[in-house]
Amino acid sequence: MQNLNPPFTLETAIQKTRVAEDSWNSRDPQRVSLVYTEDCYWRNRSEFITGREAIVSLLTRKWAKELDYRLIKELWSFTDNRIAVRFAYEWRDDSNNWFRSYGNENWEFAENGLMQRRFASINDMPIKEEERKFHWPLGTRPADHPSLSDLGL
Repeated sequence: MQNLNPPFTLETAIQKTRVAEDSWNSRDPQRVSLVYTEDCYWRNRSEFITGREAIVSLLTRKWAKELDYRLIKELWSFTDNRIAVRFAYEWRDDSNNWFRSYGNENWEFAENGLMQRRFASINDMPIKEEERKFHWPLGTRPADHPSLSDLGL
């Protein structure tokens, strides 16, 4: 794998996006937090947080609620030290109601490649279980699984 520090090229921005997707699909808050600076600033939906401890806390709460979480991210745009992605993820609640959440993230990176700012806008849409499109074992999305664009999302 190439150096994934800024400034980004098309290839490294795509790789950085996939590395982020794989990390989030681990559903391990501690692992995910390590790709952010110690003082990383987040806007996640309507919640504003700063720092890795707050990230771990938010993700722990998130994945206690969002069961069977599977995520696909897709590069939207990039520049020197910024990347914009769009994403969708599917999950169910503890009553077996399924949802697909759609969103956009804007990322800003420090020189060392750690994310220092993340702004996420996310909307949830109820779906029926038979409408699910993300079918792989929990964890990393297989390389041959369709992308968001391939799935018409």
